[in-house]
Amino acid sequence: MFKATGIENAQVANGRLVFSSATFAELQDRYLSMEQRKRLLHDVDALAYWVNIPAEIYQQRFSRDSADDQFIHAALTANAPWLVSGDQDLLVLADDLKALGVTILSPADAWTNSEFLGPSRP
Repeated sequence: MFKATGIENAQVANGRLVFSSATFAELQDRYLSMEQRKRLLHDVDALAYWVNIPAEIYQQRFSRDSADDQFIHAALTANAPWLVSGDQDLLVLADDLKALGVTILSPADAWTNSEFLGPSRP
Protein backbone atom coordinates (compact mmCIF):
# COMPACT_ATOMS: atom_id res chain seq x y z
CA MET A 1 0.00 0.00 0.00
CA PHE A 2 2.64 2.54 1.01
CA LYS A 3 5.56 0.98 -0.92
CA ALA A 4 4.75 2.84 -4.13
CA THR A 5 5.42 6.14 -2.40
CA GLY A 6 8.32 4.89 -0.32
CA ILE A 7 6.40 4.86 2.94
CA GLU A 8 7.28 1.47 4.37
CA ASN A 9 6.63 2.19 8.04
CA ALA A 10 3.29 3.86 8.62
CA GLN A 11 1.19 4.30 11.70
CA VAL A 12 -2.48 4.85 11.06
CA ALA A 13 -4.96 6.49 13.43
CA ASN A 14 -8.47 7.49 12.44
CA GLY A 15 -7.61 6.95 8.80
CA ARG A 16 -4.64 9.33 8.91
CA LEU A 17 -0.92 8.65 8.83
CA VAL A 18 0.75 9.38 12.15
CA PHE A 19 4.14 11.08 12.32
CA SER A 20 6.55 12.25 14.93
CA SER A 21 9.38 14.56 13.92
CA ALA A 22 11.75 11.54 13.87
CA THR A 23 9.57 9.38 11.63
CA PHE A 24 8.94 12.26 9.22
CA ALA A 25 12.69 13.00 9.07
CA GLU A 26 13.38 9.41 8.02
CA LEU A 27 10.88 9.69 5.20
CA GLN A 28 12.43 12.98 4.11
CA ASP A 29 15.95 11.61 4.04
CA ARG A 30 15.74 8.08 2.71
CA TYR A 31 13.20 7.02 0.18
CA LEU A 32 12.40 9.42 -2.63
CA SER A 33 14.00 11.61 -5.28
CA MET A 34 14.14 15.27 -4.31
CA GLU A 35 11.19 16.23 -6.52
CA GLN A 36 9.07 13.29 -5.32
CA ARG A 37 9.93 14.17 -1.73
CA LYS A 38 8.85 17.77 -2.10
CA ARG A 39 5.45 16.86 -3.53
CA LEU A 40 4.73 13.96 -1.21
CA LEU A 41 6.04 15.56 1.94
CA HIS A 42 4.01 18.71 1.35
CA ASP A 43 0.84 16.63 1.19
CA VAL A 44 1.78 14.29 4.03
CA ASP A 45 2.73 17.19 6.28
CA ALA A 46 -0.66 18.81 5.75
CA LEU A 47 -2.69 15.62 6.25
CA ALA A 48 -0.77 13.75 8.92
CA TYR A 49 -1.72 13.43 12.56
CA TRP A 50 1.33 14.82 14.35
CA VAL A 51 2.40 13.61 17.79
CA ASN A 52 5.01 14.63 20.33
CA ILE A 53 6.42 11.54 21.99
CA PRO A 54 6.19 11.75 25.81
CA ALA A 55 9.32 10.80 27.74
CA GLU A 56 7.72 7.70 29.28
CA ILE A 57 7.08 6.27 25.80
CA TYR A 58 10.32 7.56 24.27
CA GLN A 59 12.37 5.69 26.87
CA GLN A 60 10.80 2.32 26.04
CA ARG A 61 12.74 -0.11 23.85
CA PHE A 62 11.05 -2.67 21.63
CA SER A 63 12.99 -3.53 18.48
CA ARG A 64 16.37 -5.17 18.11
CA ASP A 65 17.06 -2.20 15.79
CA SER A 66 16.61 0.73 18.14
CA ALA A 67 16.14 3.12 15.18
CA ASP A 68 12.81 1.36 14.53
CA ASP A 69 11.44 2.17 17.97
CA GLN A 70 10.42 5.63 16.75
CA PHE A 71 7.64 4.06 14.67
CA ILE A 72 6.30 2.14 17.66
CA HIS A 73 6.58 5.26 19.82
CA ALA A 74 4.51 7.26 17.32
CA ALA A 75 1.86 4.51 17.10
CA LEU A 76 1.59 4.23 20.89
CA THR A 77 1.43 7.99 21.40
CA ALA A 78 -1.35 8.33 18.84
CA ASN A 79 -3.20 5.27 20.13
CA ALA A 80 -2.99 4.07 16.53
CA PRO A 81 -4.51 0.63 16.15
CA TRP A 82 -2.33 -0.15 13.11
CA LEU A 83 1.34 0.00 12.19
CA VAL A 84 2.09 -0.94 8.57
CA SER A 85 5.68 -1.93 7.89
CA GLY A 86 7.79 -4.08 5.63
CA ASP A 87 10.61 -4.05 8.18
CA GLN A 88 11.22 -7.51 9.64
CA ASP A 89 12.63 -6.01 12.85
CA LEU A 90 9.17 -4.55 13.45
CA LEU A 91 7.06 -7.38 12.04
CA VAL A 92 8.56 -9.90 14.50
CA LEU A 93 7.11 -7.79 17.32
CA ALA A 94 3.50 -8.49 16.29
CA ASP A 95 2.55 -10.34 19.49
CA ASP A 96 4.23 -7.82 21.80
CA LEU A 97 2.60 -4.89 20.03
CA LYS A 98 -0.81 -6.57 19.91
CA ALA A 99 -0.68 -6.74 23.72
CA LEU A 100 -0.22 -2.94 23.66
CA GLY A 101 -3.18 -2.43 21.31
CA VAL A 102 -1.23 -2.03 18.06
CA THR A 103 -1.64 -4.50 15.20
CA ILE A 104 1.36 -4.57 12.89
CA LEU A 105 0.84 -5.61 9.28
CA SER A 106 3.05 -5.86 6.23
CA PRO A 107 1.88 -3.63 3.36
CA ALA A 108 0.66 -6.73 1.49
CA ASP A 109 -1.32 -7.93 4.51
CA ALA A 110 -2.81 -4.46 5.03
CA TRP A 111 -4.24 -4.56 1.49
CA THR A 112 -6.10 -7.77 2.26
CA ASN A 113 -7.16 -7.07 5.85
CA SER A 114 -10.82 -6.08 5.89
CA GLU A 115 -10.56 -4.55 9.37
CA PHE A 116 -7.69 -2.31 8.24
CA LEU A 117 -9.41 -1.32 5.01
CA GLY A 118 -12.71 -0.60 6.73
CA PRO A 119 -16.09 -0.75 5.04
CA SER A 120 -16.00 -1.07 1.28
CA ARG A 121 -17.05 1.99 -0.63
CA PRO A 122 -19.52 1.98 -3.53
